Amino acid sequence: MLSDPSLAVIAFGVFLFAGLIKGTIGLGLPTISLGLLTAFIGLPQAMALMLVPAFLTNVWQAFAGGHARQVLHRVWPFLLAATVTVPIGASALTLVDLDLLTALLGVLLISYSSVNLAGIRLSVPSHREGWVGVVLGLINGVFSGMTGSYSVPGVMFLQGIGLPREQLIQAMGMLYLGSTIALAAALGGSGLVSVSLGVGSVLAVVPALTGVFIGQKLRRRLSEVQFRRIFFVALLLLGVYVFAESVASHLA
Repeated sequence: MLSDPSLAVIAFGVFLFAGLIKGTIGLGLPTISLGLLTAFIGLPQAMALMLVPAFLTNVWQAFAGGHARQVLHRVWPFLLAATVTVPIGASALTLVDLDLLTALLGVLLISYSSVNLAGIRLSVPSHREGWVGVVLGLINGVFSGMTGSYSVPGVMFLQGIGLPREQLIQAMGMLYLGSTIALAAALGGSGLVSVSLGVGSVLAVVPALTGVFIGQKLRRRLSEVQFRRIFFVALLLLGVYVFAESVASHLA
């Protein structure tokens, strides 16, 4: 990765763009970076490069805001379930055709963007939060390990329990942070994080944080509603592309 200047430039641009999206609307760094990088370097390598930028940006998101205690008290069963099953999903990276896992990533991107564009919101009654959170957390963890995408169906659950906006942002940060740590351990244990990819992931922090800073500045000037719509349309198209490419590669 680091020895190929063209790939290094592509990775820099991807993380700068993904950080900009993250800074503007509070999400999207893992999803965007995975979707774009997978098309150039493959799914396991994209997952490895994403780890350090995702970890650092989500530490801030998880604990800035002053609601960490309330959020953890309410959603810790979901977060625990979403974390412990990540290694189960990650085991598929060495057992399942990577074209199929890449296609799954495309399906998750399409599903996530379509649900948001349609304005669909899961509604979870308070007396069912516990077991629904555990079930969806287990599913989310498996998908996270298989694809590196942390959002489906976890974010829909967090939206569905009616968390206030600031608590929702922190809860998403906690979900992404726990998933990133579990994924890093799983990839490292499977030998999928090389020295080159590890160094590349550390270096990717610079464009990612630069993008976050620029995105935070842009947030004050842009309509968040319009920006989110553009983001999810682009994510939908990216998901279609990733899915089509992986299917074509598998059938070739």
